[in-house]
Amino acid sequence: MTTASSPMSASPAPIDPHHLPSEKRIHLLALAAIIFFTTCGGAFGLEPLIGAVGPALSLVFILVTPLLWSLPTALMVAELTAMMPEEGGFYVWIRETFGSLWAVQQACWTMTISVIWLAMYPILFVGYLGFLIPEIAAPAHPFLRWGITGLMIASGLLLNLRGSHTVGGAAQIVTSIVLGTFVVMLITWLARLHNPRLIPGILHRDIRTPHPGALLLGISFTVFNYSSWDSVSTYAGEVDQPQRNYPRAIIYALALTVLCYLIPVAAGITVTTDANIWSSDQGWPVIARLIGGTWLGTLMAGAGLASIWGLFNGQLLYVSRLPYALARDGWLPKIFAKTSTDTAPPRAALFAFCGITALFTAFSLGSLAIIQCVLYCAALTLDFLALFMLRIRRPHAERSFSVPGGWLGIAYVCVSPFIFALFVLYAGLRDWRAYPGQLLVIPLVTAAGLCLYYSRRTRASAGS
Repeated sequence: MTTASSPMSASPAPIDPHHLPSEKRIHLLALAAIIFFTTCGGAFGLEPLIGAVGPALSLVFILVTPLLWSLPTALMVAELTAMMPEEGGFYVWIRETFGSLWAVQQACWTMTISVIWLAMYPILFVGYLGFLIPEIAAPAHPFLRWGITGLMIASGLLLNLRGSHTVGGAAQIVTSIVLGTFVVMLITWLARLHNPRLIPGILHRDIRTPHPGALLLGISFTVFNYSSWDSVSTYAGEVDQPQRNYPRAIIYALALTVLCYLIPVAAGITVTTDANIWSSDQGWPVIARLIGGTWLGTLMAGAGLASIWGLFNGQLLYVSRLPYALARDGWLPKIFAKTSTDTAPPRAALFAFCGITALFTAFSLGSLAIIQCVLYCAALTLDFLALFMLRIRRPHAERSFSVPGGWLGIAYVCVSPFIFALFVLYAGLRDWRAYPGQLLVIPLVTAAGLCLYYSRRTRASAGS
């Protein structure tokens, strides 16, 4: 599908990701762990949702969003990745379906979203570290906090430079740490006689409590915590047996994601519904301390640091493959198509994304969440349209996995996310006065994508 660029150096030759040996590829469990840490990573980062809209609406979002958003996206990704297991993932799907203009636009949207996601994780990292070292949490030390985010970004860069196989191994270890910590918290919660039967009464009281102006912010945090399912396609060329392993790994990760959100939140709201605690500054470490004492709060803060680090690594892994695919098609400088001589990571893209991310960590978490929410809905709409069009244009193409249910299944997969996207549009129009600067970023990014496409196309025409 994607044409290779000319070699940048004579020796040693860079490795094409499709030619990686089996021992350096991503296998099933490692793939499931990477997907988990690209899309979820545990309930860390979910706390601002409860603080913004309250426990009742939060649980509704947690239960409904997978059905309208995550499951359709996961099924779409499973079919298209099985059909086109190419490095670049959704960029290749859009290019093959709608042409280069929309593929470049999609890539620009997604790279912007990814930088925002990458910047959100170091901010959360500093928040959890502040629980262990209170001096860091003080607003009087902004440069110290920014320096810590830089160190965290650098550690993720070093891990990704070692290749996707190493990132997958680290994701498996961190998954065990995160899941184990939440299991300990839930066991302690039950042992301390916190009564699950309190939950209906808490939800009933919260329904009667107004949360004005919080709808867009709440949806933004929900989308942030249930996103990136399409992003796991970009490194398909580095996966062992991608047609077989992608559908299985996606199913494992999605089931684990819903459980990791629903059960801890249901337990946490029986301890406190204070919006100041359900925030990025306090969150799960404080809730765990209320459940089991200082030792459990400390354990949870440590797991939070591990989770955020794992999420950052998963995001950096997938987004660094986009400039690689764009450069091979001539839309970006050829330096972005250079890969390592042994493990195939695109070094230039990794360094570029980490540098830009360090600048974006100066923004607030809420501002970043709103920008990514609207852009992500727009980008994902193209993916679903590609699934629909490829079913029509290539009905007999080889697919080791297809969305079940025939055209009825396709209707569910394509229509339900569109309804959710309309809901996001409604919330954005309703609350736009509260976030004018954040929403202005969206047309600017769209204009940048158009400029990139037409400038490179004009240059190519002049050269020929």
